Parts: sequence; C-alpha cells; structure tokens
Amino acid sequence: MNFLRELIFDYTLRNIALGSMILGVVSGVLGCFAVLRKEGLVGDALSHAALPGVCLAYMLTGEKTPIVLMLGAALSGWTGLWLILRLLESTRMDRGSALALILTSYFGLGVVLLTVIQKRNDANQAGLDKFLFGQAASLVTDQVVTMAILGAGCLAVVALLFKEFKLISFDPEFAITLGLPANRLSGGLTALLLVAIVVGLNTVGVILMSAMLVAPAAAARQWTDSLPKMVAISASFGAGAGLIGAGLSVTQASVPTGPAIILVLALVVFVSLLFGTRNGWWWQRGRTKVVVAP
Repeated sequence: MNFLRELIFDYTLRNIALGSMILGVVSGVLGCFAVLRKEGLVGDALSHAALPGVCLAYMLTGEKTPIVLMLGAALSGWTGLWLILRLLESTRMDRGSALALILTSYFGLGVVLLTVIQKRNDANQAGLDKFLFGQAASLVTDQVVTMAILGAGCLAVVALLFKEFKLISFDPEFAITLGLPANRLSGGLTALLLVAIVVGLNTVGVILMSAMLVAPAAAARQWTDSLPKMVAISASFGAGAGLIGAGLSVTQASVPTGPAIILVLALVVFVSLLFGTRNGWWWQRGRTKVVVAP
C-alpha cells in the first residue's frame, strides 16, 4: 500500500515506473516479431550502433536535449543497419559475422567518442556515459511523454499492419506470392525495433536494451502458440518487469533500474522455460509421459 501511494505521489518513482513500463510494453510487443524472425541479434547490433549517434549529436549541438540525442541515436542505428545489409549483399560474409562486426565497431567508436567528450572542459557533458547502462532515475516528465508518444506510434503501426507482420514473420515466401511488399514490411519492422531501442536508451542503456527486446517475448513463447496471446503476454511481462525494477531501484538505493529490470526478466524467462503451459519443460515432460504410456 505504501509503494502504491509513493507510485502515485512521488515524482521520481512515478517517472521511473511509467518510463520503464512504457519501454516494457513496446519492447515486449516488437520483440515478439524479432524472436519469431530469429532477429534477436539485430536488436543487439542496432542498440550498440546507436551509441556513436548519441555522442555525435551532442558534439555537434552541445545539447543534451532528449529529442536531439534520440535523433542522433536513430540515424546512427540506421546507418549501422544499412552497412549490415550492404555487407550481406556485397560480400560472402555470413549474417552473424556481419552483425558482430558492426556491433563491435560501432560500440568501439561510441566508447572512443565518449572518452573524447569526457576529456573536454565541458561541464554539460556529464551523464552521457549513462547511455551505456541507462539512468532511469534521471527521467523527467517531458522524457516520459516523449517515450509515450513514440511508443504509442509504434504500437499503432503494429496494430494496423498486424496481419502483414504476422505473415512475413511465419512465411515470408508466401507473403511475396500474395503480392505483399515483404522487403518493405521487413524494413518497417526493423525501423520500429530501432524506435523502441531509441526509446529505451536512457532507461536501460545500449548494452542491456537487446535483453528488453528478447526476454519478454522468449518467456511469452513458452505459454502459448497464438501470436496475439504471445504479444499480450510479452507486453505484460515487459510492463511488470519495468514496474518491479523501478520499485527495487527506488526502495533499494544501491540497485540501478536497468539491471534490476533485466534481472526480473531473466527470472521470468527461467520460470517460463520450466513451467510454461505450452512449451515449458515441465509440461513438455508431462505430455511426453502421456504419449509413451502403455
């Protein structure tokens, strides 16, 4: 009851909880398509590729305005994706190697740029390094509103194109035979993933953002084979982990919000792998016993 009262009336906790829950819902929904398309590493590459954009946006403008840093992150992430596609089309490099190369290269560039910025006599640069692991405690109302607007836009696009996204996730070849622009739809899904990553940078950071995309969906997959139900369960897991992680970070002063959210999600995944009613180990074991019984 005391936590609920603080959640309503405490400015800091309210912003952290709302921002984390918004991120959890958006990541949970979009992560379902990433997991089904086996593109979890794409989210990891995009999140790491966003770091140099944050640094360059600050170096060019001298401002830490959230929208400026988000635009820089989005542009940097998109160039990283473009380079991955060019490598796959123009070389014999396999997908995993291309993703790993861009991920590490962009992240290395981002760390170098952060070091350069920190050595400048510029007091305004304080806090940029928090994009590595996130700093949800610094969220203010304007940032939460921006996250809500961007997140609502992503969810609206998913709702509008749900059938098309479902089809290219399960059977892209069949989608092409139906005349659907499969490549554009695939690019649209990736763009939405990039928006989700940009939304989450200030909360969980570039290093942990990929877990926000993969973990809720991977857990939800253990409970159902229905995509609409999987999306709803994944969003619920993401929002719940965001709320619990926010609560832990506020009540336990030494616990950072981003890692706390990821640890909660890791526990949810572990429990789901064991006891998920559709694909969990315990229920699979029970069904196997029924099949082999005389």
